Amino acid sequence: MIARRRLGDAVAGITVALIAVPQSMAYAELAGMPPHHGLYAVALPAVAAAFFASSAWLQTGPVATTSLLTFGALATLATPGSTDYIGLAALLALVVGATRVAIGLLRGGAVSYLMSMPVLRGFVVGAALLIFSSQVPSVLGIVPGDAGVMGNALLALQDPSAWDPWALGFAAATLVLILGGQKLHPLFPGVLVAVVLAVVGSVALGYAGPVVGEVPTGLPRLTLDLPWARLTDLLLPGVVIAVVGFAEAASISQAFAEHEGVSWDPDREFVSQGVANLASGLVGGFPVGGSFSRSAINHLAGAKTRLAGAITGIAVLAMLPAAGLLSALPRAVLGGIVIAAVRSLLKVRPLVDLWRLSPPQAVLGWATFALTLLLAPRIEWAVVAGVAGAVSLHLWREREVTLVVERRGETLWVRPMGVVWFGSAPALRRAIAAELASAPADSVVLDLSGLGRLDLSGALVLQAIVETGRARGTEFSLAAVPPRLERVVSRALPGLARTLGPAGAKGPS
Repeated sequence: MIARRRLGDAVAGITVALIAVPQSMAYAELAGMPPHHGLYAVALPAVAAAFFASSAWLQTGPVATTSLLTFGALATLATPGSTDYIGLAALLALVVGATRVAIGLLRGGAVSYLMSMPVLRGFVVGAALLIFSSQVPSVLGIVPGDAGVMGNALLALQDPSAWDPWALGFAAATLVLILGGQKLHPLFPGVLVAVVLAVVGSVALGYAGPVVGEVPTGLPRLTLDLPWARLTDLLLPGVVIAVVGFAEAASISQAFAEHEGVSWDPDREFVSQGVANLASGLVGGFPVGGSFSRSAINHLAGAKTRLAGAITGIAVLAMLPAAGLLSALPRAVLGGIVIAAVRSLLKVRPLVDLWRLSPPQAVLGWATFALTLLLAPRIEWAVVAGVAGAVSLHLWREREVTLVVERRGETLWVRPMGVVWFGSAPALRRAIAAELASAPADSVVLDLSGLGRLDLSGALVLQAIVETGRARGTEFSLAAVPPRLERVVSRALPGLARTLGPAGAKGPS
């Protein structure tokens, strides 16, 4: 049984490695890095992640969204592909890694849910559109200019006379092989077949268009000789990438855990993804994350344990001496690989559906989408704005507390419904004061059964209400205090009598 599991891990790990090599090179281009640095970002990081991963199927390495975020964070700080840029990318990976490890060790895995679903939908569609647009010049054989991601794509599309038919053919063949192969069988190695045929065709035809070029064949070198003086410039984007980039890994891991009926620990996965990024930074890579496509292949190929991820990394390391064979690979093929990977993210329907479900949330989602496009390449600010908007919208909705009031003779039963926190507590105080002013009562029963949460400010407001009412001769008592609120209520309102309604009822229904 153990031997069979090990064989399954070996087959799956090597299968993923064959796909990870060209795919990682494509994502390196997207991140503004020389293509061979994508190999560095998958080899050692995949091995490192396997030691700590919670999911047995998650494959770690370069991914589209994280690569785009990396480009956005660094494009304004250095020239993409330059030595300075490479150093900043490695340092950014260390920031991302340290942040994720810290979140995991502090058991703060829930931070990955800070992005509400509307914000996530808006950002993903916007990011996918930017990724798609960034590859348009490459698949047309055009060297991009300085007009920005969308601008370069539009300029390239407006001038058909500049298109390279061979580049377009390579890209189209790549898409046919990848997408068509997936329909034949989920494990069809479309990416690998496309790369092999493209390299052979490029050499045979003497292709003169943009190619990958010289690829170093040595093993990556460990170094901490990085531009530490620029660390402060990378803190915000590093934290954003650490949190936003984890969303993909979390969704993949959770989906597989539910499918296989096993548990999954987000805190542990944060640590594994953090360690992977630390490893990537040490070998001249860039921020990495959990890959949906490679993880799915890993699962389908028969992976049983975390060993499969380590085998993938080891296999890529073993392939590095032969990486020079990819020097003739047309860059148009890399563009086709990226487009094939993100096409499934270009779904506008989920954003449109938000209008039917909740117009305010729809505005939030579409605003995040628009900001992602408008703020490119600094798309991390779109995420920050989206999260801030989601939190603000939530707080706005929670600013009022519903009050259920019932009079029983000279007794006023008051049941606040919802959440009483420092933002809504003043409204509760005004509402109760208004009730007592309109029709004074000898006694008031505060029924707390309808409260979802009560923070210290809310408890102190209840204390002030009781003290003010007693000064005017009104007696107060409590009813139906939920166990989760017992501690804060007992401390803010010590000794306050407890009351039951008629026949033991807990206040008005």
